[in-house]
Amino acid sequence: MPKLVNYEERRRELALAAWRVIRRDGVEGASVREVAREAGLSTGSLRHYFRSQSELLTFAMRHVMERVERRAAGVPRPAEPLEAAKVVLAELLPLDEERRAENEVWVAFVARAMVDAPLAALRDEAYDRLRGACARWITELRPAGADEERVLETERLFGLIDGLAVHAAMRPGLATPDLLSAVLENHLEQLVQAKPTGTAGEP
Repeated sequence: MPKLVNYEERRRELALAAWRVIRRDGVEGASVREVAREAGLSTGSLRHYFRSQSELLTFAMRHVMERVERRAAGVPRPAEPLEAAKVVLAELLPLDEERRAENEVWVAFVARAMVDAPLAALRDEAYDRLRGACARWITELRPAGADEERVLETERLFGLIDGLAVHAAMRPGLATPDLLSAVLENHLEQLVQAKPTGTAGEP
């Protein structure tokens, strides 16, 4: 009796095959034929799940987003806001092999998004979600801060997380997991300790 294949599960497996090709050969090397070869399928079989390279890459990029969000949402959170922020935001940094793979693929996708409209739309969606998450953490960590201060601190936290991820992809030997964790934790601790400039509406 032939083995039943779950359609969505097979699409996720193919997304992971695309990740492996991208990490090895770059996005330009992730053709339908090459990803099919990596997954041990014929090109025709892969086209049953993805009609084009663009559709495959879009799905693979969204798979990065969904995995990161699921992991961040599922991590046990300490009751104290500062410690909770450290734990949750650390899930966005490449601190182990799984997150390192996701990060390297993500950086490759972001570069490709400069000339690929569907990937650019996903990039913008992901960054908007990250900025929104940063805004929520700033509100929780600095509830007495003025609106303008919250906007600035949101951008600073957003830039820090994104910058650390890029550094880790470009220079993993220098941007080590220990260093990434230390920078994030130091920033969050300074954020909580700094005196607010005032509450919303105050001069």
